[in-house]
Amino acid sequence: MKKSLVLCSLLFASLLHGDELGNILSDNKSLLFEYQFQSNELESDQLSRSWVNPIVLQYRKNYSTQFINRTVKTGNYSVIVDQPIFRSGGIYYGIKYSQALRAANITEITLQKRQMIGDAVSILFNLKKTKLEEKKLKYQIKNDIIDIRQKRDSYDAGVLDSSFLDQAILKRSQDETALLQLQLNYMELKQRFSLLSDKNPKSLRLPKLKLISKAHYSDGNLELKRDILRAEQSDYNEKVTWAKYLPTVSLQGQYTDGDLNPLFFNPTIQEKYYTYGFSVSMPIDINSLSDIEASKVDKLRAAVEVLDRKDTVDEEYDWIHNSLGILDKKIILAKKDEQVYKNLFRLTKNLAQAGEKTSLDADIMHNSLQIRKIDQQIFKIDKQVQLLKLYVRVENVL
Repeated sequence: MKKSLVLCSLLFASLLHGDELGNILSDNKSLLFEYQFQSNELESDQLSRSWVNPIVLQYRKNYSTQFINRTVKTGNYSVIVDQPIFRSGGIYYGIKYSQALRAANITEITLQKRQMIGDAVSILFNLKKTKLEEKKLKYQIKNDIIDIRQKRDSYDAGVLDSSFLDQAILKRSQDETALLQLQLNYMELKQRFSLLSDKNPKSLRLPKLKLISKAHYSDGNLELKRDILRAEQSDYNEKVTWAKYLPTVSLQGQYTDGDLNPLFFNPTIQEKYYTYGFSVSMPIDINSLSDIEASKVDKLRAAVEVLDRKDTVDEEYDWIHNSLGILDKKIILAKKDEQVYKNLFRLTKNLAQAGEKTSLDADIMHNSLQIRKIDQQIFKIDKQVQLLKLYVRVENVL
């Protein structure tokens, strides 16, 4: 049972490299979730059997000094049972309540674990993205250096105003500062990853996620499933609350094995005997109506939360689907720019060989071409991060 629960929480990672990403969390993190699953199972089992009253074992030793010059000692052993067998449906609905609670908690813990795995995988994506942004900035800084050199030559020749040279120097300084910030961000991402996983991020391969259908996302959404189970739990709790104020039938039984008083011997009295019977009871509580009404309100609230969650799930999917469309457009624009810079680089290189342009002009076009190629890779990672937001919330993604 425990293994199946753990595997359920890792289904999204099994789309690719499941053995690596399925075990991405550190041993301590995984163990904490394992203990949560076990605690939930044990607590749910206890709750489902809470209607069974304990059997009371009792031993009593009495000493009496009622009689002059003598202490009378008697011992008594008894087994006592007082067990409700009918609570106007309360026993049945109490069991159903515990089952709904168990399933809701399993779903909640599974969701938490999947979200933590998703956080770790998201950091892996962002580590790769940060490295690409560093590479992109280094190309930009190369262009900044060439731009400063060209503007300095023009300034020395008296063709260009000093403000242009100043802006070029400032641009290089800003890009170099941004590069340092990216390096700092990379260190922070590695530190955050180490809090979730004891794996080497460089040794882990990233998954290639694809868009799932809206129906699949809605049907398998763990948050929606949890809220539906919470609503069932509230429904059963209302019935249990009702039953609490209706008649209850209980059976009582007691077995007694005790010493008889030696001073009052009676041959018709036995040392070992049984006492049994039944009782019917119904509480009259001034707060019963308020208690029942409160459980009804809780049931209605949970039902509305399910409806609200369904709307939220639809909006989440639409927003991510639309954001993927925007990222696709960015990739298309970057590809167009790549083709433009390819042509410009080829032309500038030919002009440089003919002496009409300098090699620095060709270098600028080459660096700009590489930047647009890197932009495409960054946008693809952004798409994966968006898709990951869907995957961590869905129970079955295959």
